[in-house]
This record gives sequence, C-alpha cells and structure tokens, in this order.
Amino acid sequence: MNISLVAEQLGSFFGFPITNSLIVAWGAMAVLVVFSLAATRNIQMVPTGVQNVFESVVDGLLGVFENVFGNRKTAEQFFPLVATIFFFVLFVNWAEVLPGVGSIGIYEIHEGKQLLVPLLRSTSADLNFTLALAIISVLMVQIVGVGSIGFVKYIGKFLNFSSPLNFFVGLLELVSEVAKLISFSFRLFGNIFAGEVLLTVMYVLVPYFVPLPFLAMELFVGLIQAFVFALLTVVFTKMAMTEH
Repeated sequence: MNISLVAEQLGSFFGFPITNSLIVAWGAMAVLVVFSLAATRNIQMVPTGVQNVFESVVDGLLGVFENVFGNRKTAEQFFPLVATIFFFVLFVNWAEVLPGVGSIGIYEIHEGKQLLVPLLRSTSADLNFTLALAIISVLMVQIVGVGSIGFVKYIGKFLNFSSPLNFFVGLLELVSEVAKLISFSFRLFGNIFAGEVLLTVMYVLVPYFVPLPFLAMELFVGLIQAFVFALLTVVFTKMAMTEH
C-alpha cells in the first residue's frame, strides 16, 4: 500500500502532467454536465424527477446565501460561481468512496519496493487543487471588495495610518487575508486526504462490512467540507463589501 501526499503522475500530454487526481476531476465535470443537462432538458412549471431534486437543492443553497448577503439580488449575482464551487467540490469529495478509487492501480518499483500507484484519487486529496481553488475564491473576494467600496477605501482596511492602533489592526487584517489561502486549502485537503487514507487502511485490514460506517462518515464529511468552503466564500465576500 502506497500513501503519498503528492498526486501520482500517470502520464503526460504535450508536457502537461496527467495525474490520478486530474482524471477524477475530469470525471466529476462530466457527471455535473450530464446531470445539469438532464435537469434542464425539459423544464416544467411543476418540477418532477431530476428537475425537482435540482430545484430543491439550488433553492436551499440560494436561501443560505441570501441570509448571509441580506439581499436576494446580491445572492443571485454570486450564486453561479459559488454554487459551481460547492457542487464540484462535493462531487470530487464523494469520489473517494467509489469502488476502485485509491485501491486499483499499477505496481511500480520504488527503491527496491513494489508499491501500488492508484489510477484514481480524490481531487480534493491533491493540495494543488485545493490551493488553486483557494486562490480563485480569495482573489474573487478582493476584486469584489475593490469593486464595491472602491480601491482607496478597500486598501484602507489594511494600510491605515490614522493612528498606531489602526495601523496595527490593518496589518492583522492583511495577515488574515493571506491566512485565508492556508485555511481554505489545508482544511479541505487535510480532511479529504485523511479520509482517503482511513478508507484505504480499513479496506486492507477488514475489507468487508466494517468499512461501511466509515464510508457513510466520509460522505457526510465530503458534504460538510463542500458546504463550508462555499459558505466561507460567501461570508468573506460579504465582509469585503463592507467598509468596516
């Protein structure tokens, strides 16, 4: 059994590395596209089937965003991006419980030892993905902040020379903005990677009924982590739009 913090590279395409976590990301995108097309192919005034499920989830998620922003119009403006983050993270998180993810692969010799290199790995268990998503989220927050209250006022949150105390508080605010990158990326990565390792160990030690409670727990953790990532993005966006 090979437990690696780094996503394993399976090949390359014109110099671009193809990793096992990237393959899962492509699969999640394909599933999302198919589900979206199925839900919107024949929209009816009285929803049924897949459309009913999607409308319930979307309406509930939009209601949460509306409570944070305090305005439905503002919530609708940011909903497409934040909801995309939520659903994509949710799907790649849940990918870790699929049969074969982390357990089916090819054997390679490393330093005289035969190790299994899995063909599939949850995308959220790759720090490159979580860090990239964190950069997108935090960058959006900064852009929204500047666009909402103006460049001078927004920068004034971090560089305030009106008094020594305000200057010190501004520096703390600047550090907190950088810390958001670390918090976003490592929270998601740590929880999903730890869950993936736990499931792998349980499959090896007791491959039958014992892992079932852990599978249910990982489904719940995957949902919570996707929701927390999306909700924090909304909360930080709302904070950036406020002068104080």
